[in-house]
Parts: sequence; C-alpha cells; structure tokens
Amino acid sequence: MVILVEDKNKANAITHSGTFHADEVFATAFLDEYFGDIYLYRACEVEDEDLNNKIVYDIGKGKFDHHYLNAKIRPNGIKYSSFGLLWEEFGRKYLENIGIEDIEEIFNAFDKELVEQIDAIDNGEFPKIEANYKVKTISDVIKIFNPAFNSIQDEGVQFLKAVSLSSKIIEEILENVIGKQIAKKKLEKILKENKKDYLLLDEYMPYEDSIIGKEEYDNILFVIYPSPRSPYCIKTLSKSLSDKKARLEIPSTWWGKEKEDLIKLTKEKDVDFCHPNGFIMGTRSKKSAVKIVENIIGGKYEEIDNN
Repeated sequence: MVILVEDKNKANAITHSGTFHADEVFATAFLDEYFGDIYLYRACEVEDEDLNNKIVYDIGKGKFDHHYLNAKIRPNGIKYSSFGLLWEEFGRKYLENIGIEDIEEIFNAFDKELVEQIDAIDNGEFPKIEANYKVKTISDVIKIFNPAFNSIQDEGVQFLKAVSLSSKIIEEILENVIGKQIAKKKLEKILKENKKDYLLLDEYMPYEDSIIGKEEYDNILFVIYPSPRSPYCIKTLSKSLSDKKARLEIPSTWWGKEKEDLIKLTKEKDVDFCHPNGFIMGTRSKKSAVKIVENIIGGKYEEIDNN
C-alpha cells in the first residue's frame, strides 16, 4: 500500500511534488509491488540527508533521477526515466520473487511493452502519430489525473488514484507478457514444422511477435486460428514492424460484404464475414478457412470471378 506522509522523517520513499507524470507514478506503483508499504513524501526539493535510508526518485539527482546531463541512457539511445531506472535496478529480483523462471526474457519483454515507452515520452521523445484526432498514450492518461483547472480535487488523492491505475496496468501487462512468452515457445516448434505459406493454429495464441520482423518467416502470408467470434478466423500479416500493409491482401471486393455476397464471391457456404478494412475474415469451418486462404495465395479467385 502507498501512504502519503507529510513528515519526511516518516517516509521510506521520496519523489517530487506538484504536477505528476507517468514515470514517477509508475515508479511508485512498481515500488509498492516490489517492497509493499511505501510511505511516500512528495517534496519540492531534496536535501542530502533525505538520501539516507530512503528511495529517492525523479528528484535529487541521485541514482533514480534522470534530470541531469549525464543521466543514464539505454544502449538504443533512449534515456531512462525514474521508472526505467528502478525497473533496471529491482526488476529482475521482483520477477524472481514472484516465481518467474525465464527472468531475463520476461524482464526485457516487459521493458519493451511498457517501461521503455514511458522513459522515452518522459524524456521528450514523442512518437510521431499522423491522425486527425487526439491520440492518448499511457503517459497522457496518467496526466489526466492531475487536478483539473479550477477544481477542488486534492493533488494527493489524485496521485494515489493514478498509482492505483498504474498498479493494475503493471499487473495486466506483466500477465500478458508472460502469456506471450509461453506462446512464443509453443510457436517455435509449430513454425519450424510449418511448410506452408500460411500458419494454421489449433488454438489462438499471440503470434505477431514471433513472425513479424523475423526474416525466416517472411513467406507466411496469413494466419488461421479458432476464434469465439467465428469458429475460424483468417488474419492478414503486416509486411514488417514499420510497414503495416498486408503481405497479401484479402480481395478488396470482399471487404465489408454481406454474408450472402461473400458466399457467392468465395464459393464457400461456411464463410461468415469480412471486415470492412479487409484485415480479417471469419468462417464456420477450418476446411473453408484453409480453402479460402489457399485460393487467395494461388490466385484462384480471379479465375473463379470470371466464370
């Protein structure tokens, strides 16, 4: 539990007061997960004596601060924030404490999924997003918890609300990362045995990270997997991590069509739907899904449409 204290002598952790950001909020949530019973003092400034027997972060220019010229930088050039510095220091031990076996893999995967992006944004490396509408990152969402202009919201209460949300995000992303690592191991065997230009799965599992960006799997054009929405789904694969265009598209004449039209176009009575943007479609049988994919890859539908 995180408890805010007004006397710094009663604190075992110190961060800065005022407007709060994702890095120290997530850092606080992580410290609570790792140590428990965090008595936190939010300070305007830190004196030398405050550094003794307390974890001081995002303030004070100590080990877990990043507001100075020679602060620690990742090998990829992204500067650490307080969250990243604390995760780097305690993350592996935390994973060991909760019984994780593949510590290094999970540590790095969680870092990529969450920590690194918070570090980057907090240090001014904003992602380029081309959209005519407002896009909010996790960092933006945390900022929303700061007291609204002309409101009576209490800053400490709002800070704890943000920490509570961040704790849930940490837990859910970690669970997701662990699941992906389990799926990755299962997929390694499936991919090695796969001899086709598509991947047929007997159960849904996260597959993108195991395929996209891996040169040896550039030949895989579609993935077929069981789905609660439609017994089987056909999904396109993007060309690369940066190029989101499909390696091979589902025919554009199918996109968003009604079921009756799709049956005529595909010649498959088990076809269910095709998304209006064409990246996924569903069928009521594995046989139909496989046949549709093989016909798309084989260029058969042009011949069928001309009959």
